[in-house]
Amino acid sequence: IQLLQLWLCLSFGCAASPRPSCLSAQFQRPGDFILGGLFPFGQDTVNLTARSQPTPLLCERLFADGLIWALAMRFAIEQINNSSSLLPGVTLGYDMYDTCFEPLVALQPSLLFLTRKGTTGIGVLCNYTEYQPRVAAVIGPHKSDLCLLTAKLFSSFLIPQVSYGASSESLSNTELYPSFYRTVPSDKNLVEAVVLLLRHFGWNWVATVGSDDEYGRGAQALFLSMAGSDDICIAFEGLIPTDLAEPDARRQLDDTVRLINSTQVNVVVLFAYSAPARALLERSIGMGLGKKVWVGTEAWMLSDIAASIPNIQSIGTVLGFAMSAGTVPGFHEYVAELFGSVEQEEFCRRSRELSGPPNAEAPDTRCPQCDSVTLGDVRPALAVTTAHAVHVAVYSVAHALHGALGCTSRGCPKTPVRSWQLLHFMNTLPFEVNGQSFRFDQSHGTNTGYKLIFWAWRDGTLTYLPVGDYDQSLHIRRSQIQFHTADKKEPRSECFRRCQPGQFRRIKGFNLCCYDCTDCSENTFWSSTGERMTRPKLQSSGHTLGKEKQRKHHPKHPLSPVRPLPEARTALAALTAALSGAAALLFLKHLRTPLARLSGGGRSPFALLWLLLQSLSCCLYVGRPSAARCALQQLSYALCLNGCFSTLAPKALEMALAAELPRRAPRLLRWVSGGRAWLLVAASLLAQAALCFCHLRLGPDFLVADYESLPSEVLLVCGTQSWAAFALLHGLNGCLALLCFLCTFMVQTPGKRYNAARGITFATLACFVVWIFFLVAFATLRTVLRAVTQICAILATTLGILGSYFVPKCYILVLRPDLNTGDYCQGPAEELPEEANG
Repeated sequence: IQLLQLWLCLSFGCAASPRPSCLSAQFQRPGDFILGGLFPFGQDTVNLTARSQPTPLLCERLFADGLIWALAMRFAIEQINNSSSLLPGVTLGYDMYDTCFEPLVALQPSLLFLTRKGTTGIGVLCNYTEYQPRVAAVIGPHKSDLCLLTAKLFSSFLIPQVSYGASSESLSNTELYPSFYRTVPSDKNLVEAVVLLLRHFGWNWVATVGSDDEYGRGAQALFLSMAGSDDICIAFEGLIPTDLAEPDARRQLDDTVRLINSTQVNVVVLFAYSAPARALLERSIGMGLGKKVWVGTEAWMLSDIAASIPNIQSIGTVLGFAMSAGTVPGFHEYVAELFGSVEQEEFCRRSRELSGPPNAEAPDTRCPQCDSVTLGDVRPALAVTTAHAVHVAVYSVAHALHGALGCTSRGCPKTPVRSWQLLHFMNTLPFEVNGQSFRFDQSHGTNTGYKLIFWAWRDGTLTYLPVGDYDQSLHIRRSQIQFHTADKKEPRSECFRRCQPGQFRRIKGFNLCCYDCTDCSENTFWSSTGERMTRPKLQSSGHTLGKEKQRKHHPKHPLSPVRPLPEARTALAALTAALSGAAALLFLKHLRTPLARLSGGGRSPFALLWLLLQSLSCCLYVGRPSAARCALQQLSYALCLNGCFSTLAPKALEMALAAELPRRAPRLLRWVSGGRAWLLVAASLLAQAALCFCHLRLGPDFLVADYESLPSEVLLVCGTQSWAAFALLHGLNGCLALLCFLCTFMVQTPGKRYNAARGITFATLACFVVWIFFLVAFATLRTVLRAVTQICAILATTLGILGSYFVPKCYILVLRPDLNTGDYCQGPAEELPEEANG
């Protein structure tokens, strides 16, 4: 592997200077605890460019990125070893290996990390609790593809693995990868930011391209799912090869560019690493693709590989997101000092002594090509490469070791620590790096947010200009963005336009996002909520008739279904309200008489007050309906009827207990009579109020426009949105009525005494008959007749209760006061046998 890397870098000219150094000796150090490092130094440079056109810049820049990440890990470890508070008395060592972005190359050092400490063999055990692997934790790799492979290995041994670049959402599954962590946000956060950016500029017709790897496929799949739920239409979705040396790679890139051009989109979202992104942008320029808005991601936005394409300014506007990573104080100075020291013989000799003799059974950790790299070669990468994520990854493991060892300010106990013991502290322990606090979330990631980057060209020089931030919400400084359009304003990227009032969307072609705006037909209207078809139904506070109807015919005027109430219904409602009020006043006047006490005392005028309100609720059906009126109609009927039934239920229970349980009645009657009966009334009303709230949440009645009943006018009526909510609203009253009926229909009363049970029985029977006819008519009649049915049901129910229960009592109070005596109006408790009372 090392010979192959050396040949690749020499072939593509990675080494910019022939001066030898000992930088390769800096990537292995012994210590009390060993951290494994997987870094892409060579990064599979054969597949990063076409065979016919080798580009030295690719190998040089990608090698520089990996080298900077490796030096960032070394810098963090040296800081920790020199710290007197984090791990005092403990030395961290490290082994670093080149992955070349190849799974097989990354697998070999990963297996070495799993070997038992001090050996090169992996123990096959049933219980790995006491197993001590070679390393305490693993840092890296960078790519999601490699992490999906290595994370399964390390999770089997519960060895913490912290990646500084793998963002695939698949790695958020902590059940499959319990020991995997990352110091970068997941692709889900990135895609959310991209969707908000498209929504901000009103771009709903876009193309999306991803590299054919785990990062590109995963991010594109997330984007497609989120975009579809946000009314963003995808004109084209495609994948570009990552192995650009394949024979078909050029043809796939050409096909992708042609398909993007055929869709006529102005926005392209590109999820790819720097090399595939460069290849696509190069082909776009070479094939004359028009200027677009390219929405990039952190994988290529800050890469010199993509930005160094000849004539790159001609692609249009480049906007994208890069991680909001902090700086690493002292790192630039450290790299400069290190490169100045690696050319000194004394420094090199000490480095080789610290590295120790090479292990013949382990892969060589030396990086021969590193000895030919100078500070000038890595300076561009040092300016844009984010070393902060590597820095935080190393510190997360160090803080977990601090907690697992039980370190104090004086030192750390010399106790053995297993790798799996670090997981608890990594899951729960917040840690601080350079004054900034971090904590792994439930998916073992850190969401540091993103910066919106704009490629600004000033005098031919590219500047990465921050123009916004994303952290749960997106903030954009639009004045700093100059688009490629003539007026420097954002271009439009829409397959459709907003339809005007009186028009609806007619789909054209095979894409649901493309449609024409067509005039609504006669007697229909366009919903202002943006539905995709014309519907004869009123959804909001206003509606608009079709334009053809407005031009050729007089518009229909909205009318209430009952304008005004016919004289018979008006008179009946007034009579019912008057009877309820008069009966309430009569009971209040004779409240202390035997008959009033037998009827429940003060609960009788309370019930009559609810019947009065129920009669007055018919006013909700008069005049032009509204959404609020529709919601209140059913609520008022159910609540007023409950107020009446809740006063009859305690009296019915009192009669049933006295008749069926005479021996236990004296102990039970106190719960349904006197002041405690009011508690039952209050509980029933509170329960009904809760059901009214549920009805409003599940689906209250709504406003409907009926165009068909009348030839020249529109009837506005209330329609039922949810029959389940309707049944729930009226269910409690049905249960109360059934309870009253079952408690009273078998009660016997001596012939010379007033039969109070019969009044409740006939009142509930009248309600049952009314409800049967009401429900059948309400469910089957057209909407224009539902209001009439509702009014009739309200009045019939009120008159049934008045006539069966209250009118006979009013007759005795007014015309037969001689019957209003204690002997004739004897209560249930007074009718109990003497032995029961005794």
